[in-house]
Amino acid sequence: MRHRIVEARHARIELVEEGDGPVVLLVHGFPESWYSWRHQLPALAAAGYRAVAIHVRGYGRSSGPVEIEAYSMLQHVSDNLGVLEALGVERAAVIGHDWGSPIAANSALLRPDVFAAVALLSVPYNPAGGRRPLDAFDQMGAAVGEEFYIRYFQEPGRAEAEIELDVRSWLQGFYIAASGDGGPAPDGRSIAFVRPGAMLRERFPSVEQLPRWLGQEDLDFYVGLFEHTGFRGPLNRYRNVDRDWLDLQPWRNMPITVPALFIGGEKDGPTMWGSRAVERHPQTLTDHRGSHILAGCGHWVQQERAGEVNELLLGFLSSVSW
Repeated sequence: MRHRIVEARHARIELVEEGDGPVVLLVHGFPESWYSWRHQLPALAAAGYRAVAIHVRGYGRSSGPVEIEAYSMLQHVSDNLGVLEALGVERAAVIGHDWGSPIAANSALLRPDVFAAVALLSVPYNPAGGRRPLDAFDQMGAAVGEEFYIRYFQEPGRAEAEIELDVRSWLQGFYIAASGDGGPAPDGRSIAFVRPGAMLRERFPSVEQLPRWLGQEDLDFYVGLFEHTGFRGPLNRYRNVDRDWLDLQPWRNMPITVPALFIGGEKDGPTMWGSRAVERHPQTLTDHRGSHILAGCGHWVQQERAGEVNELLLGFLSSVSW
């Protein structure tokens, strides 16, 4: 694996790449890293692709601006384009997980001339519509008398104070909670909601043993990364959901036209909440090559089920050309 930093349209983007051939750009989510693609990089390289996993802005050694608006969706799409320009590449496939999924989806939506194929993991494609996201999240919270976690993340410094108090225990709890083999919350309620005046970590299951897909050395990597950089930049991505909705209104209800694949977990929150979006994929993805829900799998699909995900991704990529 080759580690380096490139200048991507005035942003500094750290990346790890392996292999030679057509470029496949890998975009991670929260709270993750290029390292989340550690099982895909060698598999893609062995299949004849040049796999490039980035640290999105706010992570690792990539740029970490202070301004919240610097983490808008359009900025992330620009970063993806800047990475390809820095690599001297005109066309690529793009694969995203968690927040990386809408970043990949909007990259393909806005620039189908550059991103010739897109694979979305965990978060299905749901084109910008007529309703503000925070209004929808508030309604979800009101239905249970609690606060949806994305609303909890909105106030600058609030979630940072909770997480950075003990990065290791928070990350371990969060990874386990969203894993397919994680236990239930202590009070049996959804881990996606926060009691008034409480913290998100109070919903983490009381399980200390790491899941099978996450070794101690893997957890150590993530802990070391976030203890160094903190969480302000990663959380600022959530603080742009309404801004993204406004910015993307010119593409309201527009489908993605390039070949597209979706992979989600049966126990993955965003996949379950987005079940209607998955059902609409044949309409919102006009070259839909399949939606696959992995039985018993949680949120961290490419880490929890690396072999199955690699097989699906390689099959999809072999069916398209760029």
